[in-house]
Amino acid sequence: MALKDLRNDIDEEVSAILASDFKIDVTQTSGVPHFADGTITFPNLDKKYRGTKLLETTVLYIDMRRSTQLSFQHRRETVAKLYSAFVRAMTRAAANFGGEVRGIIGDRVMVIFDQDKCFSNAAASAFLMNSVCKYIINRRFPHNEVEFGIGIDYGRMLATKTGIARRGGVQQSYRALVWLGRPANIASKLTDNANKAEETVELTRVHVCLNYGTGPFWKYEWPDEFAKSFSKNFLAAGMVRPGFVEHRYETFKYTIRPKTPSILMTEAVYTGLKRERPQANEFKDGWLTASGLKIPEYSGTIYGCDGIFPIFQDS
Repeated sequence: MALKDLRNDIDEEVSAILASDFKIDVTQTSGVPHFADGTITFPNLDKKYRGTKLLETTVLYIDMRRSTQLSFQHRRETVAKLYSAFVRAMTRAAANFGGEVRGIIGDRVMVIFDQDKCFSNAAASAFLMNSVCKYIINRRFPHNEVEFGIGIDYGRMLATKTGIARRGGVQQSYRALVWLGRPANIASKLTDNANKAEETVELTRVHVCLNYGTGPFWKYEWPDEFAKSFSKNFLAAGMVRPGFVEHRYETFKYTIRPKTPSILMTEAVYTGLKRERPQANEFKDGWLTASGLKIPEYSGTIYGCDGIFPIFQDS
């Protein structure tokens, strides 16, 4: 097709979908829909209609850490096996608590839960996934270099079909069930930040001894602050500072960000979980704590833990 004709066709299709008479039908649901759900439709330009479903629930992401480095450290066959084992194990772990895998992108898996008991099921799935990753998958690697991060959020998710008609073997590549909503974005960001090592920098400060006539005392100053505290004295033929006795330089490590737990969740998930399971171990034993972590587009408290099922420690 000539570019001019293609331009006109695309412009016509976009205009039709964005027109005011193009209807988007939203059906509320409590269960996770499948691709075959007839209520969810592709955009129909002739009927000017598209069907979608809205589900308010928990969204969980799990991501494999340092996958790029692993690709270089191990043979391609080993990495391929690792990905296969990871996806299969996470799918089984999610399904054990009613989770539906609704996205696999490389080393990241997306899981959505039915509305009923979605907080308990998402948390239990996270603990199970964490257990499998730590004590089954990672034990196959002698240097413990395979790590994982899990993030969970709660809110409204819109399920819609995306794709265009294609024939032959590439048909499935153009057809998918897509989930739209802020919880997916926040859960993904939490996953990016989960199970991250502590980040520190080495800084130097000056320990300064001063005496203004009432006895010596010590205080810390930054190097530039210390340097600016002196002034040139022509009579003394050098730099002077009132009360200065002596100083020494000290190097210390400053924590830019503390180590984060393997599992992170938003305040909405924490509150919902506590409502569903107030006597659960994660609360009675103090597993879940406020992390102090901040991420873009979310202002609430983020809670975290490294929860596992102890039976996996014996595997």
